[in-house]
Amino acid sequence: MTHVPEEVQYRLLTQLAQRPDASQRELARELGISLGKLNYCLHALIEKGFVKARNFKNSNRKSTYAYILTPRGLEEKINITAAFLRRKIAEYDAMAGEIERLKAEVQTMAEQAQGNK
Repeated sequence: MTHVPEEVQYRLLTQLAQRPDASQRELARELGISLGKLNYCLHALIEKGFVKARNFKNSNRKSTYAYILTPRGLEEKINITAAFLRRKIAEYDAMAGEIERLKAEVQTMAEQAQGNK
């Protein structure tokens, strides 16, 4: 089975939920990835049963598709979003700890500089 990196999968499922009628070119541009990579990722999500591609019935261009999240795709989006949120909270907590450590270090150095005068 084809593998899609979790962050790309999260961002792509989010875009598809918001704009199922977006073209592959538009999605690639919005996600900042190549058209080839987007096509690869879309096919992987279709293969996993997370997305269905449907032709637009009222489209003049027969190659125009809507990418619809399946119930499994919606469930996966929830799981990936929760994991993404946990990872971002952990990053935030680590950054907040580093900021507090740096503040204390600056304060200590300032106090030492004042004592040396």
